[in-house]
Amino acid sequence: MKVELITPQGVLRQGEFTAAVAPGADGELGILSHHAPMVAALGKGVLRLAAGAQSEGWRLEGGFLLVEANHLRVIAEKADKAG
Repeated sequence: MKVELITPQGVLRQGEFTAAVAPGADGELGILSHHAPMVAALGKGVLRLAAGAQSEGWRLEGGFLLVEANHLRVIAEKADKAG
């Protein structure tokens, strides 16, 4: 699925991934390719993105996510690379 991580400063990350785990306002949200359409509020935590054996993390603080047509958009108030 196509993933975009967007903040007020612009697009921080864009790419193809097979899975994502996001910090929802009420707990973690797991999203795989071809997930059903969804809109959810985000809390504070780490967004984990995976493509095969490769993975990466981003620390998020608030925002929301939108899943539609095999496309995940994460719109965060603040995000930075988790090391």
